[in-house]
Amino acid sequence: MNQSFEKLGFYPADILLPKDVDMTKWAVVACDQFTSQPEYWQAVEDTVGNAPSTLRLILPEAKLNDPDVEQSIADINSTMEQYLESGVFQTLSDSLLYMERTQSDGKIRHGLIGMIDLEQYDFTPGSGALIRATEGTVLSRIPPRVRVREHAPIELPHVMLLIDDPDRTVIAPLTAASGEMEKVYDFELQQGGGHLRGWKLTDIQMDGVAAALEGLCTDAEMQKKYGLSGAAPLLFAVGDGNHSLATAKQCYENLKKVTPESQWGTLPARYALVEVVNNHDHALQFEPIHRVLFGVQPDQVLEAFKSFYPEAYEGRGEGHVIAYTCAEHTGFLTVPNPKVQLAVGTLQTFLDAYVQEYGGEVDYIHGDDVTDELGAKAGNIGFKLPAMGKEQLFKTVMTDGVLPRKTFSMGHAQDKRYYVEARRIK
Repeated sequence: MNQSFEKLGFYPADILLPKDVDMTKWAVVACDQFTSQPEYWQAVEDTVGNAPSTLRLILPEAKLNDPDVEQSIADINSTMEQYLESGVFQTLSDSLLYMERTQSDGKIRHGLIGMIDLEQYDFTPGSGALIRATEGTVLSRIPPRVRVREHAPIELPHVMLLIDDPDRTVIAPLTAASGEMEKVYDFELQQGGGHLRGWKLTDIQMDGVAAALEGLCTDAEMQKKYGLSGAAPLLFAVGDGNHSLATAKQCYENLKKVTPESQWGTLPARYALVEVVNNHDHALQFEPIHRVLFGVQPDQVLEAFKSFYPEAYEGRGEGHVIAYTCAEHTGFLTVPNPKVQLAVGTLQTFLDAYVQEYGGEVDYIHGDDVTDELGAKAGNIGFKLPAMGKEQLFKTVMTDGVLPRKTFSMGHAQDKRYYVEARRIK
């Protein structure tokens, strides 16, 4: 393992890639997308057929509450073993990968694939770890994901970590030097996901990445970017896959309880494969994550909202403005003089209280059109939130701790990370 990465909590990894397969069928979108659109996952199923695919290695969250979910998990683990034994994978030892993702809008997002040390990651609000959660972690969402991961021989990441690199010192140099690298994949993604290309870094390039990342951790950088001196540096902020990374952490912590401390460093589960993206990448856009409340009476919900916030009123005004859609009508709710920084915090506080008292179910939705479509169905109401500027992210986490859960999404659902690379965790 490259020793120059030790201070960073980020390392090259033994990366598994498929060989001699149809890569378009192999790669599928992150499991937490299209959770209220089973037709999307059926289309993926129809596309994949019997071909080797990451669809057989992940559990779409749309199926997380199915009655036969335990059998699905067992089938996933069995297929992982089968793929390993039958030679579906090749291993790129001690490697970092540079990737270019052409999104549905034609813009190209640039990423770096490697692994992080989970000892350097903490999702506790206010943590001073090198790698931190950006949003609140819902602890109740971790146990079902642990059941998926705890017996799995390999992991497939949809975690994306952000670095705050305004001078573009880490990833941008790789863009100009891709011709010096070995290309490892180049293919169209299914279901309108765009295109993906990937290259294996040379040893010299990996050393350059390590040096650039180390430069982002200096006190001078903390002062320049955040006006903070002596603060614990924040190198990686979780952009996508917060609960997946928290699950990896929990599985590792569980293993530590039954493993001598002298062996913790050799546990494959101590590490997690991730994609690193510069927060200043021009293709990276923060999209709001909307809410749809299912199984309710919309008029009752609206009245309850105005009772919960006595100063709230229908229409647009000064304060937090939240759009809504239901079968009866559409409109806006304004909460003047809000007690929290972001509108998502105002809405989520109400929804948590409402569901606890009256029932109903909340889902987190990407895209205005989908939110309107689902919200307009009988018994539902959809709420649309304004976007958060990505320039607010690192400084907010440094000074205030984590944001409310499901505050933002990086891009549209079809532009989310697709599963391609894997790594042994046993």
